[in-house]
Amino acid sequence: MDSAAMPPRTPTKMTPSKALSSLTFNSPTKESMARKSPFKVRTPSKVVKIAEQTTLDNFDEQEEPLLRDNPGRFVIFPIKYHDIWKMYKKAVASFWTTEEVDLSKDVQQWESLNKDEQYFISHVLAFFAASDGIVNENLVENFSQEVQVTEARFFYGFQIAIENIHSEMYSLLIDTYIKDAAQRTYLFNAIDTMPCVRKKADWALSWMSSTNATYGERIVAFASVEGIFFSGSFASIFWLKKRGLMPGLTFSNELISRDEGLHCDFACLMFSHLVNKPSQERILEIITDAVRIEQEFLTEALPCNLIGMNCTLMKRYIEYVADRLLKELSCEKFYKVENPFDFMENISLEGKTNFFEKRVGEYAKTGVMNSVTGGSQFEFTTDSDF
Repeated sequence: MDSAAMPPRTPTKMTPSKALSSLTFNSPTKESMARKSPFKVRTPSKVVKIAEQTTLDNFDEQEEPLLRDNPGRFVIFPIKYHDIWKMYKKAVASFWTTEEVDLSKDVQQWESLNKDEQYFISHVLAFFAASDGIVNENLVENFSQEVQVTEARFFYGFQIAIENIHSEMYSLLIDTYIKDAAQRTYLFNAIDTMPCVRKKADWALSWMSSTNATYGERIVAFASVEGIFFSGSFASIFWLKKRGLMPGLTFSNELISRDEGLHCDFACLMFSHLVNKPSQERILEIITDAVRIEQEFLTEALPCNLIGMNCTLMKRYIEYVADRLLKELSCEKFYKVENPFDFMENISLEGKTNFFEKRVGEYAKTGVMNSVTGGSQFEFTTDSDF
């Protein structure tokens, strides 16, 4: 039967657990695109207001090539979006597993940390463990179903697997460091037990469940989650590396921050393909709101001075990262600050560094990138223009 004559399949409403095990490739309908989450969103009214506003009235998703129904979505060749496909191959080239991270030296060093340092690290890990699940839920429930471009679906599918590895890694770190069962339970349920984590989670959940926000607005919001909400915590763990502490934790942090940098770059790439983009004012509103929440998280709720970091410099670093994201979204810098942390200069917070020609720990998958680079390796470069 001619595929063009086949009637469209009606998407089936799936529970999150079922969706995780069996992603649907049906074209979404208006009804199926209503974004609902099993989490109860306890979001402040201001956050709800920001997520529910939209600057694009009468938006028709069929006007967007990324979202338009694609009868050929089941087969990847011939490649139509070569830039998106290249991003997917980068992700495959950087695959890793938790078994590659040696935590044997961390246990003894953990006991030598003071109580403030243990408190800070355990709460950061709890935030990470919870947030990766939210990012994954958004990918499963929304992005991987909304986007009809096959190359992008490949990336989202692989990102889901990588986020699962991140979540496993953070849970393993908590399980390794925290011996008290009650404390572990408290940390594993951070969304319910820690107000500072709950506030960040609620912000992300409000965007995930928003029925008014466009795909473009939600791309910006989740780029903010992975680019801004994670940035300060990544920096705090790299600060421990500078002090020569916790080699297993800091190595896993390098791998995960590299992955999240690529995910953020991919979000910006998808944004560049949009026909109807949010206004620069709307983008700035979303990003500055994320900055405010992240600054509060690491300077008030869970102050980074617990591990000897300067809170004022941390605020400035978060603003620096936000400016980087704004530039990637073709917006003007807003904060116009320099990177205050010299130890972060050569860290791969951007997926577009040379992490894919020579991975941290020499774990790059040999030859994976040859199919998209013609056999050549990526040129080493650290001269990104900020």
